[in-house]
Amino acid sequence: MRLLQAEFSTPSRTAPTEYSTHPLNAAPRTRATSPHSPAPMDLGVLDHITAAVTEVIEHTLAVAPDAGPAPAVPDEVYRWAAAATSTAGPGEQQARDTIIYRQGLEHAIAMGEDTVIRRHPCPQCGTYGLLWQAASRRVVCVHTRCTTRDGSSTSWSLAQIARHHIAATNSPARRAT
Repeated sequence: MRLLQAEFSTPSRTAPTEYSTHPLNAAPRTRATSPHSPAPMDLGVLDHITAAVTEVIEHTLAVAPDAGPAPAVPDEVYRWAAAATSTAGPGEQQARDTIIYRQGLEHAIAMGEDTVIRRHPCPQCGTYGLLWQAASRRVVCVHTRCTTRDGSSTSWSLAQIARHHIAATNSPARRAT
């Protein structure tokens, strides 16, 4: 402990430099204070949640205009949407499930969990070689034979991945097994 204390708290015995004292021993710097307090949460996250909830509400009211008012608590919006559209046709229910699943993928990626993409097979070749590319905000298949006409990797939007997943989940062949 004394060795560490001597190393980081006493000036260097070599030639004096700009860094000859440890930053913790330097005079404290004052910061300019803001007249406003910081937001209690990341406003980007709040915008993301608001957009997701608004999308589900708008879709639900378009499919079932008599659904009643949306819940005030965002956690309840998905249950409300499922209950309100439960008598809708299979196409509308599949569209609702696709929106909810896509939003789940978006939420996971926003939290840094992009491995959720790897659990899905490629819609074109069926292999499990999908990766998330943050720069293009698209899902890319890395299988060498799954390419476009110009030779680049096939890519998919999150909506396409969600649509493919929900369609495969709701297919009669899958339910029969």
